[in-house]
Amino acid sequence: MPEVHQASCIPSTAGYHISNARFKPDKKAKREKRDAHMSLQILNKLLERAARCTYEMSPKNDKADPYNYSVHSEYRYFERGQEAWGMTPILVASRNGIVEMVEKILQLFPLAIYDTDNDSNIVLKAVENRQSHIYDFLLNSSLLLDREVSFHAVDHDWNNALHLAGKLAGDCHLQHIPTSMLQMQWEVKWYQYVQNSLPPHFVVQKNRDRRTPDEIFQIQHQKLEDESKQWLNSTSNSCSFIAALIATVAFASSASIPGGVKQDTGEPVFENHLAFSIFAMASLVALCCSVISLFIFLAIFISKHQDKDFTTNLPRNFLFGLTSLFISMAAMLTCFCSGNFLMLKGQLKYAAILVYALTGLIMAYFVLKHFPLFIDLLKATFRKVPERIYKEYL
Repeated sequence: MPEVHQASCIPSTAGYHISNARFKPDKKAKREKRDAHMSLQILNKLLERAARCTYEMSPKNDKADPYNYSVHSEYRYFERGQEAWGMTPILVASRNGIVEMVEKILQLFPLAIYDTDNDSNIVLKAVENRQSHIYDFLLNSSLLLDREVSFHAVDHDWNNALHLAGKLAGDCHLQHIPTSMLQMQWEVKWYQYVQNSLPPHFVVQKNRDRRTPDEIFQIQHQKLEDESKQWLNSTSNSCSFIAALIATVAFASSASIPGGVKQDTGEPVFENHLAFSIFAMASLVALCCSVISLFIFLAIFISKHQDKDFTTNLPRNFLFGLTSLFISMAAMLTCFCSGNFLMLKGQLKYAAILVYALTGLIMAYFVLKHFPLFIDLLKATFRKVPERIYKEYL
């Protein structure tokens, strides 16, 4: 029997590699895919072996009774491990986000939905540990014997799922989010997502400390909210200063004409050159985008930030302002290069092209270096619930 218990620990590791292979952006994709396939085979074999069982229901009730059933199988040896690691496999899988293992266990052991740890079932484990894909699976799954019992459960402190969603996520989860504003956005979105999936009366339920989910959210997220506001204000202040500087230079560039104008007609000397057309358009784009970016950042800086604003309004405005600022910077560089190109003659033009290219490559390098933050902001703004990132990437 000890061999069974030792083997029972394998599915957690196997399922973990299955999930990670789907999300991990690794160069060794082929090896990850092979390992995931092998892990899935191991998981299926172990669970099929443990599935040789019969459930004895209460003779007075044809339905599954979570308080009156016994399981005669190797799955019982999973439960013996509770003294060592505190939870049955389905609870460990739910806590760690192994959706393949949760699905397979529910298929083979439907009564595993009633497994608890300190009265916390798989739904509460998924909510508490921010496993959004596990929660989505349980919301839409037809494998749950009693959906109402599963989603209406409370833990030993009388916390329902919304109470746990209102608690601040642990450091191990928040560390992978680059800025405090994105952390706050994730927390607010997760709380609202869980709230919208549960009955309305969950909002007013109180736990053992006589607190509602909203009260818990406000208390535990106060520090994070202050940090988010401080980061947003300081970043908006810096970006607005840069936007104002670009707007000033762009206005001066748009008012000047490279090469001057013809004395008799007043037309630009280089009006028929392609570089002059690029100069005129780039200066206009730089001026307009920098002014738009300046107004957006000033609006963010002087606005009153509320919790609900961190879901869509603030991130969307910040993203729009940041995009406008990047466009104005690129347009300003294009404007300078095209205007300078018109002033050069002969072999200097070809030498200047190399300088322009080198400057563009350096600028592109720094943009790409910080581009992941921009992508994270973009994903977090337009996703209903941000994508779950595994602890392995922290």
